[in-house]
Amino acid sequence: MSQYALLALDMDGTLLDDEQRVSDENKRAIEEAMRAGVTVILSTGRGFVNAVPYAEELGLTGPMVTVNGGEVWKNPNELHLRHLLERSKVQQMYEVSQKYDTWFWAYSIQGIYNKEKWTAVIEKEDWLKFGYYNEDDEVRGKIMDELHQIGGLELTNSSPYNIEINPLGIHKATGVQSVCELLGLSMDQVVSIGDSLNDLAVIQQSGLGAAMGNAQDAVKEAADVVVATNNEHGVAELIYKYML
Repeated sequence: MSQYALLALDMDGTLLDDEQRVSDENKRAIEEAMRAGVTVILSTGRGFVNAVPYAEELGLTGPMVTVNGGEVWKNPNELHLRHLLERSKVQQMYEVSQKYDTWFWAYSIQGIYNKEKWTAVIEKEDWLKFGYYNEDDEVRGKIMDELHQIGGLELTNSSPYNIEINPLGIHKATGVQSVCELLGLSMDQVVSIGDSLNDLAVIQQSGLGAAMGNAQDAVKEAADVVVATNNEHGVAELIYKYML
């Protein structure tokens, strides 16, 4: 048994292959880690509804970190913590999406919305996360400038072409720290793995931070180790090489 007690898994680009599946190799490694006493959790930018089917597939019945730390779950049936965006800031972010005619999405407790499905009444909903997608670097840069002017926002990404927004100071590291407090662990006992900027803080603060072979360069530079890509079962490599 290694010194590590908790494994925090990013989903997209990490646990999941490009077909959004968990490989048999990754499943077997996760099962072996759990048999060895490791607590395995999902730590994802996804909302709860889009994450929990994978937790069920893997037999994970413990804590989960969703919407980049915006929610921490004690288990798939019990919410522990929730951090909301200010509605006035969501209104400003929505106006920015209109100004630049860009794809966007937004998660509230009441629903998931996007550019093509915007039926939300901002002042009546409880907002967890906002995001933009634009492959034009110049436009994305202008959106970032506008977000900095709004202020009080945690800005990150889950791909080189998007921007993800949570309340300032809320990210996967704060979520995993909350899980550690629930379980009586320290961050030194955590192994975390991911591929994007929304994984950066937790990779830096974990006892062992791992980057996928397909990770953004900044994530690889910050990580302690780099493993294979998401299509080459990098999660299984991490478990076998560094945890079992």
